[in-house]
Amino acid sequence: MNSLFTEILIVGGGAAGMAAAVAASGNTSVTIIDDNPQLGGQIWRAELGKSKRPEARQLTAEIASGNIEVFNNAQVYGAGEDQNLLAEITNDSVEIHFEKLIIATGARERFLPFPGWTLPNVFGAGGLQALVKGGLTIKNKRVLVAGTGPLLLAVADYLKAKGADIVAIAEQAPSSRINRFAFGLWRSPSKAVQGIALRSRLLGTKYLTDSWVVSASGKNRLEQVELMRKGKRWKVDCDYLACGFHLVPNTELAEMLGCTLNYGFVAVNDYQQTSRDNVYCAGEPTGIAGIESSLVEGTIAGLTATGRKKEALRFFDTRDKTNRFGDSLNSAFALRDELRALPIPDTIVCRCEDVEYDRLTRFGNFRDAKLQTRCGMGPCQGRVCGAATEFLFGWKRDAVRPPIFPVKMENL
Repeated sequence: MNSLFTEILIVGGGAAGMAAAVAASGNTSVTIIDDNPQLGGQIWRAELGKSKRPEARQLTAEIASGNIEVFNNAQVYGAGEDQNLLAEITNDSVEIHFEKLIIATGARERFLPFPGWTLPNVFGAGGLQALVKGGLTIKNKRVLVAGTGPLLLAVADYLKAKGADIVAIAEQAPSSRINRFAFGLWRSPSKAVQGIALRSRLLGTKYLTDSWVVSASGKNRLEQVELMRKGKRWKVDCDYLACGFHLVPNTELAEMLGCTLNYGFVAVNDYQQTSRDNVYCAGEPTGIAGIESSLVEGTIAGLTATGRKKEALRFFDTRDKTNRFGDSLNSAFALRDELRALPIPDTIVCRCEDVEYDRLTRFGNFRDAKLQTRCGMGPCQGRVCGAATEFLFGWKRDAVRPPIFPVKMENL
């Protein structure tokens, strides 16, 4: 096993991780470990790595010119002794020793099971967008975008720009909450401008609130989606379904290291420090609040990790403002109770191990279901079914154990 040393180790190369790296760089050695081919995370994923966002371009340039080492296509899968992590980098296992660790592992889409959700051409909303950015042709294809959250508008806008026929956007949140959230955007002018621009580009596209997917059907691939709205059901013909139910924080690394969680998020103090000494956390693992929150939290974490607490103080007001936006965002797009009734007995909940809903109803917690059915024991390690069963049954995931990602036997 190879080893390397860095003063500041950052796990995650999205907005929070990039901001933390730039803030921490200078006379300090900084290393970023990221599992994507390029920096930018999911939010700044771009064709050929060329992001149009000015913040992304600036951070990318500063990282390239700074004292920052970047390892892409790499995953941290375990922990060794105190203040070192194990990572798989270019098919080799590396032990990374650090003085300070900043966790910026971002979030993933939440998927909820419904009949037909495993059919080919049924994707997560962000998942379909990522595939199109990677080269999938969607021109003239009929796409239904469904689920919840502002990501739906962004995905519909992007797919439409790539030539897709967006048949409808089905948002499960009620119109009263959406309108209240929209009216509150006067406190965040930049968000209001973005929202207005999105809606203007989507003029003519049906935006249905109080609406959600009931089932998907087709012979060998998706052909129809059944929707529900205010007690009425109807079917929509489409080629693709992009369906996601907001975001789930990636807290596995923090949990494995023993960091305290609060309501499913990593607990941090004003300086982004976790309950563990020398371990900080920034971005979506501490709360889903948008890209501006990730950037400012990453900056605070990077400054604090290098001993510049006074400089970090200057960003507290901005961070608190972005967190208030996050609170209103999550309140507006909270999942409705009716979604718990979507699965039928033979609906697969754990896709890795083909565990059906009916089998899971016999258990009272995630641990028992895992022992008896292997739910959560597949390659995704419960990242999909864990969030689904928490919503459906109120189950909490048990302890996180290494490896937190699939690893080659030789590297284990």
